[in-house]
Amino acid sequence: DLPFGLAGLASVWRQMADFYGTPGAVSDVLLIAAAVCWLLLAVAAAGRMVREPRAILGELRDPVLSPFWSLPWVVGMDLAIGLEPHAYGAAKAAFVVFFVATILFGGLITGEWIIMELDRSEFHPGYILPTVAGGFVAAIGAGGFGLRGLGWLSFGIGIVSWLVLTSLTLNRLLFVTMLPAALMPTVIFEAAPAALAGTAYFELHGPVPDPAVYGITGYLVLMVLVQLRLLPIYGRLKFTPGFWAFTFPSAVIAGFALTWLHIERPAGQAAYSVLVLAAVSLLIGAITARSLIAIARGQLLPGPGNPN
Repeated sequence: DLPFGLAGLASVWRQMADFYGTPGAVSDVLLIAAAVCWLLLAVAAAGRMVREPRAILGELRDPVLSPFWSLPWVVGMDLAIGLEPHAYGAAKAAFVVFFVATILFGGLITGEWIIMELDRSEFHPGYILPTVAGGFVAAIGAGGFGLRGLGWLSFGIGIVSWLVLTSLTLNRLLFVTMLPAALMPTVIFEAAPAALAGTAYFELHGPVPDPAVYGITGYLVLMVLVQLRLLPIYGRLKFTPGFWAFTFPSAVIAGFALTWLHIERPAGQAAYSVLVLAAVSLLIGAITARSLIAIARGQLLPGPGNPN
């Protein structure tokens, strides 16, 4: 989730640069940081595939871990979208590669879930990553690169997967025991699809509000209120790398809010936009700082001396 969150924050800063002329270099630095983190994690994953192929196959078949293996491809699309202003041709080529990888992985992993024996207690909001987040990020990127047909195709994947998977995750959250503490931050994923869907819709349809996007926004408001109710629970959680799950959803919600402010242009628009930018930057900055402290103390990942 680390490069995912940084890429999301880079996108928010890019919006502010486009709308209000804030320094675009901030977005570029964040995007480079996201790309470096993504590359380091990709190299580490490739090394594990060579050394421990059975372990990787086990994770791909694991009901808890398997959805997160979509992130390398989805983040790859995000990075390609961020590269577009600087190297359009290379960015478009990279986007198409990661687009194909995302769709392939989403289909294959969904098939894997069908044939494996899933336990409802192991189901969690991270299941939206391969086809919901993947579908909507693909739609946003395809629209930005002028591939509108692929964009609407991806939007369809995202919408249908959103309706199916979030109904299942809400059912699990409502009627099964509470998620383990390590997975509790993923509950914020319940709010992300609406923000991604609205962003993709504006990208493909144009920045003209209609009943469809008003409905999507209404659902997002509901899910944000749900998150407010969960803040006391989040506040009692011990810090783990899982806190990075808060970052990308917060960034896409902030980006969607900036888009609405730019469209509606209320009095104080710029001030509201700065507040949105400051809030999401502080959140992701705080998680980054806490991660660096944990790394310095050798406490970020479980180990013999740090079992939690």
